[in-house]
Amino acid sequence: MSNSNWFIFLLLLALSSLVSVHSLTHSSDITALRAFKSSLKFSSIPPNSCLATWDFTTDPCSEPRVTHFICGITCSGNRINQITLDSQGYTGTLTPLVSSLTQLITLDLGENNFYGPIPSSLSSLTNLQHLIIRVNSFSGSVPQSLTTFKSLRTLDLSRNSLSGPLPNSINSLTSLTRLDLSYNRFTGFLPKLPPNLNELAVKANSLSGSLNKSSFDGLTQLMVVELSENSFTGILEPWFFLLPSLQQINLANNSFTSVVILKPVNINSQLVAINLSFNRIEGFLPANFSDYPTLRSLSLSYNRLRGPIPWQYSKKGSLQRLFLDGNFLNGSPPAGFFAGDTAVSGSLGDNCLRSCPVSSELCLKSQKPASICQQAYGGKKPRS
Repeated sequence: MSNSNWFIFLLLLALSSLVSVHSLTHSSDITALRAFKSSLKFSSIPPNSCLATWDFTTDPCSEPRVTHFICGITCSGNRINQITLDSQGYTGTLTPLVSSLTQLITLDLGENNFYGPIPSSLSSLTNLQHLIIRVNSFSGSVPQSLTTFKSLRTLDLSRNSLSGPLPNSINSLTSLTRLDLSYNRFTGFLPKLPPNLNELAVKANSLSGSLNKSSFDGLTQLMVVELSENSFTGILEPWFFLLPSLQQINLANNSFTSVVILKPVNINSQLVAINLSFNRIEGFLPANFSDYPTLRSLSLSYNRLRGPIPWQYSKKGSLQRLFLDGNFLNGSPPAGFFAGDTAVSGSLGDNCLRSCPVSSELCLKSQKPASICQQAYGGKKPRS
């Protein structure tokens, strides 16, 4: 082969290679990416950001990515399977055409400034496992269509402006293990929850009503419950604390009025931390909290609790943090808290206790005036 023919052969080979690269990514995926970028305000795309490298003069899935599409997406074959944006304050709406990315496994738009409704067309993403749109400005309700996902494992809609009731069919997300809806404006009751949840977080909303056993039926893998800063009411019943895998409970800043604790039927209970502070819980401190073998942190601050601190609390070796301040507890705190080098930190202050050693960290905060304590106990002086 002559040199000229050899040159022509190499040129044709290079051109055919360019053609194959150009056609690598599925055309519907390219259309969706174009729509995705064009739905954002151009002025919100910094020159050094991932989206700035989305230049459609080259193919999104071609390798190596030297100057274009160098971050923000990953591919499997000729299909986009992941969009993970950097946190650059991208501003705009989420195009419904993102539903054309039917092989998408992860959609992560966290910590930007997307606004408007969540497109109901996302339900077409049947392979989606992780939907993360936390810290944006999405508004409106959660589309009922989102509850049709069968592969979804993570749903994080926290820190947006979403409102309305939670979808009743949310329990149909049978693969979901992590649900975070915190810092929105959701109202109404807590519906029946997905059966395989490990983590539930709906902090700082306006949910109300009582915690019903039916909402938690079958949740044998639930480890974390974060429902603080809502408007829940009623009695915290024994079944809740006996959920088999539960490790952390935060129900602070609600309006619960009573708590009933039974001895754990399973000595392998994994409860580590309980926070019931800033509620309206009345009655005596449940001594049975001390029966939970791994409990390290217990907080019941600023409720309406009365009577003495159970002596069992001071005998619990695993307990490291105890906050009981802001109640109407009386009598003398158990001497075991102050014997030797106690490892318990926290506060017993702002109660009606007597003989609380000021040398102890637990007693640094002063107690209530005697007049307030007498009034709390019907004009009678609390027993010391």
